[in-house]
Amino acid sequence: MTTTAPEMARTKRRSGHGVMSSTGLYIATGVAAVLFLIPFYLILRNALSTDAEITGENWKLFPTNLQWGNFGDVWNDTSVPFARSMWNSAVVAVLHTVGVLLVCSLAGYALARIPYKHANKIFYAVLGTLMVPTAVTFVPSFVLVSSLGWVDSYRGLIIPGLFSGFTCFLFRQYFLGFPKELEEAARVDGLGYWGAYWRVVVPNSLNFFAAIATITFINGWNSFLWPLVIGQDPEAWTVQVALSNYMTAQTVVFHQIFMATAISILPLVFVFLFLQRWLVQGIAQTGIKG
Repeated sequence: MTTTAPEMARTKRRSGHGVMSSTGLYIATGVAAVLFLIPFYLILRNALSTDAEITGENWKLFPTNLQWGNFGDVWNDTSVPFARSMWNSAVVAVLHTVGVLLVCSLAGYALARIPYKHANKIFYAVLGTLMVPTAVTFVPSFVLVSSLGWVDSYRGLIIPGLFSGFTCFLFRQYFLGFPKELEEAARVDGLGYWGAYWRVVVPNSLNFFAAIATITFINGWNSFLWPLVIGQDPEAWTVQVALSNYMTAQTVVFHQIFMATAISILPLVFVFLFLQRWLVQGIAQTGIKG
């Protein structure tokens, strides 16, 4: 079959438009990547600079002499227990993530699978918690935690945040789209709801669990206000609270703030790089509906 001249012209125009659109997409992506990396560049640049170079008028892309000693200053500063705060953040973030995954996944699975006439009412009540401002529940939560003697403890930092209405909603939406045939096969083998959840649903939902775990871990690591109120003793500070203590009414130690910030974001970078594939796949699955 012979291709006519007009058809060849249209094909060339379409291919030209495709190349232009691809080029524009690459340029936009490159610009977005540069803008995204600018804060990281500023953190690293200032972390290896002196306070004079950070606040001076003559800005340089890179410091004249890299101040590797700033790394030791962060760990040796006795006024801010940075090593202890990193450990506290790691413990809180990990246990918080595990607890949220367990509690919210069980709640979401129950709302999606267990037949109960008031299930929809309970689900709407869970959604209603998303409309309550955090400021409304903050003081009652603190009074409760204080009355239980959980101030300056891991229990006070972790347990009040174990339930998340939004995470429960995501799990319910995901489980509504989970293949029922797999669960029915499990029930034929004699498994109940718990057995089907633990032996069938969880192993086949690891991508989604990894995505929720990544988001939850990042939120737990970056949490500031609640740890600030509960962790009143320096030994109970998390890393975000420790960072805030480099800024006082008398002094601001700029190079220590930036170096400590650079160190504190490394765990998040490693977690994100390790789980990014599952994160993208899991977020894409949150819109599944039954």
